[in-house]
Amino acid sequence: MFWKKGMRKNAKGKQVNLFSALPTLRHRPFVEGFLLFTDQNPLPSMDSFFILAQQPAPPPGGGLTPIIFFILLFAGMWFLIIAPQRKRQKQQEAMIKALKTGDKIITSGGLYGEITNVKDDRLVVKVSDNVKVEVGRTFVATKVDDAS
Repeated sequence: MFWKKGMRKNAKGKQVNLFSALPTLRHRPFVEGFLLFTDQNPLPSMDSFFILAQQPAPPPGGGLTPIIFFILLFAGMWFLIIAPQRKRQKQQEAMIKALKTGDKIITSGGLYGEITNVKDDRLVVKVSDNVKVEVGRTFVATKVDDAS
């Protein structure tokens, strides 16, 4: 077996030290599917590894910092996203409850019309002459002001 610890055979069949071959391969970073370290990404020295290994471990537990972070994150989401959406939803529900005969509306489908009859869960909307459509209350998008 020609593989010995730290040795390999070159193209001519001569045994060479594997680690002495690394500097000559710097111009070809990809060899046989493995990424070799180049000048831009040098091979770390063993001294730096032992220095990093001897550093003390960080203290266990993060304290209150992660808890405070998540509380602030939730508070920010509440004030930026959830609270305004709930406010708009309440305004929409109040507008739908206040609809009465004679109001002009726009449905979520884009129909413009005037309410001719109000039922429990739906509205009868006059779209044009002799055309009336029953629309569910939840499909009312906006109430059109008479001024416009």
